[in-house]
Parts: sequence; structure tokens; C-alpha cells
Amino acid sequence: MSLEIKNLSGGYGKLTVLKDISFTVSDGTLTALVGLNGSGKSTTINHIIGLLQPKQGSIVLNNLLLDQEPVAYKSQLAYIPEQPIVYEELTLKEHLELTIAAYHLDEKVAWQRAEKLLNIFRLNDKLTWFPTHFSKGMRQKVMIVMAFITDAKLFIIDEPFLGLDVIAVNDLLKLIDSRKKEGTSFLLTTHVLDTIADHADQFVYLKDGQVAAAGAASEFTKLVPELAVSKE
Repeated sequence: MSLEIKNLSGGYGKLTVLKDISFTVSDGTLTALVGLNGSGKSTTINHIIGLLQPKQGSIVLNNLLLDQEPVAYKSQLAYIPEQPIVYEELTLKEHLELTIAAYHLDEKVAWQRAEKLLNIFRLNDKLTWFPTHFSKGMRQKVMIVMAFITDAKLFIIDEPFLGLDVIAVNDLLKLIDSRKKEGTSFLLTTHVLDTIADHADQFVYLKDGQVAAAGAASEFTKLVPELAVSKE
């Protein structure tokens, strides 16, 4: 079992956003964390990556607790945020070098992966570029490449398709499918399940900070009819 969230309550300061939520993300699967704005998706992500401390409950990743073994815990995570986080003073190449150093990756293997990913996302001729020259979509692609050169066991991807062109969306989905076959787990947030319906294994539907429904991705329309109707 890759990720287990059990009876998690949390939020910001005295504000409790999440109320006793529980779900798991098993090895080699993609779990879609679905919900409208304000449902608690981002708050859940912030707890998993360690930006927020739970008020109650536990988050366990491959038998590791963040507060007990933070370095080992975080080394198993790769996070792609909704809004790309880049360093304006670093080139694309330097961003990749930073990732390789932070994750203690084998440089030869990591650069082999990077070269393939840079070609896939059409960034191979932009290694000397600074982020100021990148569009929103290109910055998102940089984040994807940085994440996928790692050996992370769990990928946390927050609304990944915003700003990506159709080709890049398909390329990302192919990468996800490939890594799933290797046993990598994915937790991906989205408002609706349309884009990843054929790639997700299960879903967790958050509403007002609680798990309102959960199950196989194929059951989403039946279990969450309100979103099925709203996306038509």
C-alpha cells in the first residue's frame, strides 16, 4: 500500500477544512481526487506534502510518517502543483540539475530520462532558457519533466491539464500509464473526471471537506450524478 490517509482532519490555523477523511492510494494505481472549488482538494494535498500539520488522524506513505522520517518520506514524493513553481534566476538545465541533486539521483540515468522527456514536451532546445521566456504551458511542462526524472513512488499532481495543449495532455497521460505499470502511484486532483476517466482506477469525491463518495472510476457517474450532469 503506497499512501494511507486515515481519519484526517486539518486546515489553516483555527479553521478546520478537512473533517475526518480517509482513503488509500495503492501501488500502481491512479486515484482521482475530485471536487469543486473549496471542497478541500488543495488542503488535502498540502497535508500530504507536509505544508500543513494534521489536527487529527494520520498520513502514511509506504510505512513512513512525515513527522518521524521527513527526509525519507519526502524523497518518495514528486509534486506537480497547479501553478508552476520555478526559479527565475535558473535556466531549464539548472532546474533539472537542482532536482537531480535534491533527490540524489544517478546523474547519467537522470539525464537519459530528461533527454527523452525534453523531446516529448518539445523543450530539448531550451535548456539555456530562463523561465521569463516560458509561457504558462511551458512552465507546466518544466514541472512535469522535473517530476518524471525522479524515482518517486507517489506522484501528487494538482489540476495538471490547466494550460497544457492537447498534445501535451496526451503525452502526460501516456507517461502516467507507463509509470503505473512500473508500480508508481498517482493522486491527481481535478474538478471532473472526463479527461482521466480512462486512466484513473478509483476516485475520491470531496464535498465540504468530507469524503462524499468513493469507488472505482467506472462508478463515478452513478455515485456522483451532480458532477456528471454539470459537465455536460
